[in-house]
Amino acid sequence: MRRVLPFPRMFLALWVMWLLLNQSLSPGQIVLGAIVAWGACWAMARLDPPPAHIRAGRAMLLLAFRVAIDVIRSNIAVGKIILGFGRKDRSSGLMTVPLDLRDQYGLAVLAIILTATPGTLWLNHDPARSELLIHVLDLVEEEEWRDLIKNRYERLLMEIFQ
Repeated sequence: MRRVLPFPRMFLALWVMWLLLNQSLSPGQIVLGAIVAWGACWAMARLDPPPAHIRAGRAMLLLAFRVAIDVIRSNIAVGKIILGFGRKDRSSGLMTVPLDLRDQYGLAVLAIILTATPGTLWLNHDPARSELLIHVLDLVEEEEWRDLIKNRYERLLMEIFQ
């Protein structure tokens, strides 16, 4: 099976996503979605990614819950900033965060979390120094942001991936 379809679960996920996004179960969309999903699986096989070693199911659920809550809270905070409520002395800025997380999949998930959360943006990761450069819309106290990223996200990601 792996010779024909190198990543069967990825194929199924992409195919279902294609069908859901197109909102059509016509024979043409079913076949086209299968072709696109099959091509993506073969492209991924050519990249030859190392296998991910995921552990700690409880930590995954806790992380998902924290991210969902933080995205909602951040949306509200950014909305207040845009509408002009609250403090007037807001300043955005760049900051670095030293990371202990080394796993490439854990770093990718952290990048998604920080970029998906309104008000923060992952800009660069320096693997030599293991530092992360981020932009924060409402940068008041850098140490608070460092603690938030390290204790709220990085610790759980290390439990899941390392």
